[in-house]
Amino acid sequence: MEYKKATIDDIPVISKLANKIWPKAYGSIISTEQLEYMLNLIYAPDALKNQIENLQHQFIIAIENETPIGYASYSLLENDTYKLHKLYILQEFQNKGVGKNIINKIISLIDSENPIRLILNVNRYNPSLAFYKKIGFEISHQEDIEIGKGFFMNDYVMEKTFE
Repeated sequence: MEYKKATIDDIPVISKLANKIWPKAYGSIISTEQLEYMLNLIYAPDALKNQIENLQHQFIIAIENETPIGYASYSLLENDTYKLHKLYILQEFQNKGVGKNIINKIISLIDSENPIRLILNVNRYNPSLAFYKKIGFEISHQEDIEIGKGFFMNDYVMEKTFE
């Protein structure tokens, strides 16, 4: 398994993975209309380019035998707090340590900056909630985020603190 820092050139790879992963990850949690809306909102080429260039999101792609199998993105927010914006793994590679390894890779990358915490949002009905708890994240609070067209993200905000 290798982990590659993504660039603008990797936008098609990230988008393709999202379009494979999201329907399985969210198909039973949100409506098809919201799923399609969010994929377009977050993973259209211009949206990903904006995240990389303007919002300073760092993307990492997990690669197994030269095949991309997942991705994550993170960024510095403020006050030594980082945010994990995305972590998605193809279903057939889940529960094999890939997600944990990507998070550990991100932690090693930000470690020299002496982070206080790493936060993330997760849908309140997403089974990955158990994964995040298992690797040391705790629920901080919940929030409902309006994303347009009458759609909301109903999330828990979780955090992992560092000593």
